[in-house]
Amino acid sequence: MRISIIVPAFNEETVLIASLRSIRSAAGVFARLGWEHELIVCDNNSSDGTARIAREEGATVVFEPINQIARARNKGAEAATGEWFVFIDADSQPSKELFQEMALHAQNPRCLGGGTTIRFDEQLGWAWFALAGWNLLSRTFHWMAGSFIFCRAEVFRQMGGFNLELFASEEIDFSRRLKRLARRRRGKIVILHRHPLLTSARKLHLYSRGEYFNLVARTVLERGNNLKNRSNCQPWYDGRR
Repeated sequence: MRISIIVPAFNEETVLIASLRSIRSAAGVFARLGWEHELIVCDNNSSDGTARIAREEGATVVFEPINQIARARNKGAEAATGEWFVFIDADSQPSKELFQEMALHAQNPRCLGGGTTIRFDEQLGWAWFALAGWNLLSRTFHWMAGSFIFCRAEVFRQMGGFNLELFASEEIDFSRRLKRLARRRRGKIVILHRHPLLTSARKLHLYSRGEYFNLVARTVLERGNNLKNRSNCQPWYDGRR
């Protein structure tokens, strides 16, 4: 078995080292199983030291000039050679236990892919309720958080990767399409929850509750069509770090 770990990164020099070291440590689980793995960072047109740091940390670096998360993930997947793809955000830190649980499901021929619940690296009052709500939705509807998605490579290619029409919420679109495919193939999708992914709460400091509420409200009113325009997706693309 070979696992391709793909990290999309746009101006992430302040958090990337910790994330890549966490990934490399957790990936020891694969080595103990006798599996190979590779670490690919997609530099999504960064203007800081993201690409340099990734190379220094031993990752293969590919470049995507168009600033879009879906494109960055797809570009990383183009360079990947594994039988399974694992997409991890540049501000997230998986544990050995999470990778071990994922590996157990990867050995099940019926499993096509999945995700995990998440937890923040700090407690921030109201955000706890939002996070609990997301984790409940994720487990109920099998929606994968973009910060951690794993999928069979052949399934990813059959689906055509992530939707390039979307600048945000592409992971929800991916989840829905993967569920439809799983039903046709009598396969299954799993949302892991025993060892939630640790991810950064930094954006909760960078954006107000009002900004988030307005984004969610507009997304509901426009049925997600606003997410097809990068200018409407500020938390991902306006450069605040």
